[in-house]
Amino acid sequence: MLRSELIDTLHEENPHLTRKDMERLVAVVLESIMQTLEAGARVELRGFGAFSVRKRDPRVGRNPRTGETVHVPAKHVPFFRTGKELRLRIDNSSKN
Repeated sequence: MLRSELIDTLHEENPHLTRKDMERLVAVVLESIMQTLEAGARVELRGFGAFSVRKRDPRVGRNPRTGETVHVPAKHVPFFRTGKELRLRIDNSSKN
């Protein structure tokens, strides 16, 4: 699902609000999640999942084209872990 599709779906379910209101709502929610992760904190949406930041240590990688070794510096990456309800719904939908 694309961001625009999410906005359209929300607008269809809430016709009393304008599309512009839905765009602002989605933007505020996503921006809040990004700011929280940027601060190193965790975002948990019960039933859906949790976003967190994980640290990756520096390592020695390999350029697949040349085979040359490359130093990959340490970095922080976003991580998403699904909630129990989402996992169950996905599992049950794949059985149908």
